[in-house]
Amino acid sequence: MISPVGSVLQDEAEDFDEPGAGASWLKYAGKKAGGALISLVMVIILGFFAFKILPGDPVATMAREHQMSAAQMAQLRAQYGLDKPLIVQFWNYLVNVFTGQFGESYVYHQSVSSLIGQYFWPTILLTGTSAVIAIALGLWLGQKAAWRHGSLFDKITSGTSLVFWSVPTFWLGLLLLLIFGGTLQWFPTGGMVSPGGDSTWFGTVMDVVSHLVLPVTTMVAVVYAQYVMVMRASLLEEMNADYLTTARAKGLREDLVRRKHAVPNALLPTVTLVFMHIGGLISGAVTVETVFSWPGLGKLTYEALSGPDLPLLQGTFVVFSAIIIIMNLIADLIYRQLDPRVRRA
Repeated sequence: MISPVGSVLQDEAEDFDEPGAGASWLKYAGKKAGGALISLVMVIILGFFAFKILPGDPVATMAREHQMSAAQMAQLRAQYGLDKPLIVQFWNYLVNVFTGQFGESYVYHQSVSSLIGQYFWPTILLTGTSAVIAIALGLWLGQKAAWRHGSLFDKITSGTSLVFWSVPTFWLGLLLLLIFGGTLQWFPTGGMVSPGGDSTWFGTVMDVVSHLVLPVTTMVAVVYAQYVMVMRASLLEEMNADYLTTARAKGLREDLVRRKHAVPNALLPTVTLVFMHIGGLISGAVTVETVFSWPGLGKLTYEALSGPDLPLLQGTFVVFSAIIIIMNLIADLIYRQLDPRVRRA
């Protein structure tokens, strides 16, 4: 049996093949891409002026650490272009952004782009692993809880999810670090690899996995609840639909009714949430990476704040924001393909 949304999808797929359907999709995609581009331009502009109002003088901070004279401080300001008018600094910033360089880090004394490239993949590994586990766990528990609405399983799942959702990320990370890294010593307490560890391929992989356990657990615990609650609420709305009653009347087992008809239709509202949260998960890794000393963009951003290392802060801010904007754009495009009502609008 084909569910209502499935039959509509077939009808709309036929309409999509008609002349003008491709142009309509391109118009929609162009409109969304244009909006994303405008958002990115606003982010780039904000990335300059927002960090200019931060308290603290990076040159003064370096002077306290290295005992510089006034002449040396003036020379350092000239080296980093901090003695130039604001409009000139803004122009140099734009040139650096659009050439993908972002300038030179005050603290690390190397290009910001190379630093971002170095710390980017550990963040992708951490957040990507967390996202896959959180999405799979949240959607599975959400649909199970909705189908057993009012049961003990539903109450435990919903209650546990809300508890973890309300727990501050840094507090949960420190708690896990104290118990499983300190008291029990089951897992490493920080970093991505152990100094002097096994140099073989398998040994390196297992070492990285052991370092991933605590930070991934922390991120999953505070994220998966959103998928549980959205999936549960969405499926509850579908449970009394006429097409499910018809499917049951034709003798389909409850498991098939749920998997083949109810769950696919209930997944639609979660698509936007999934892609939006993937972008937010990457940018929200600052706390977790700092607590567990994970060598990613989050920890890099935290260290840049202590400077303040303005080029590095501006670079990571633009990268984080661009990821969120791109994820939102992908969500809009995919949602249009999944939901015929959006194509009709």
